[in-house]
Amino acid sequence: MMISTRGRYALRMMLDLAEYQGEGYVALKDVARRQEISKKYLEQIIPILNRAELLQTTRGYQGGYRLARKPVDYTLGDILRATEGSLAPVSCLEGDVNLCTKQADCATLPIWAGLDKVINEYLDSITLQDVLDEQNSRRGNDYVI
Repeated sequence: MMISTRGRYALRMMLDLAEYQGEGYVALKDVARRQEISKKYLEQIIPILNRAELLQTTRGYQGGYRLARKPVDYTLGDILRATEGSLAPVSCLEGDVNLCTKQADCATLPIWAGLDKVINEYLDSITLQDVLDEQNSRRGNDYVI
């Protein structure tokens, strides 16, 4: 499994919005500048996050984007599943029902199912707030005498 650029950039964008949530709606150009990501690329990610109801949007002079919920209410798994579609390590585990004709005799299926479980449990155990807290604790320990 490889997380795409879209998934990685969506996480960075959501973390940026979480970090600046106290400022209300955040302009996409500001996110792009801070994250060093093309604004055009972020514009392609916005509709995906909107369809998943992860963002709130407003237009106009003070327009921009903000999180629809608190950072603690978003898991990395939520965001990555919205952008990647599936986090399954093999195609036969992508849907709700495994349609593979060899599943009854597949010696490796339990391995892939276990990996799928570990990946999802891990990503669902980390919230945007957890990442922000970790980032802030590292910044707090970064001092020079």
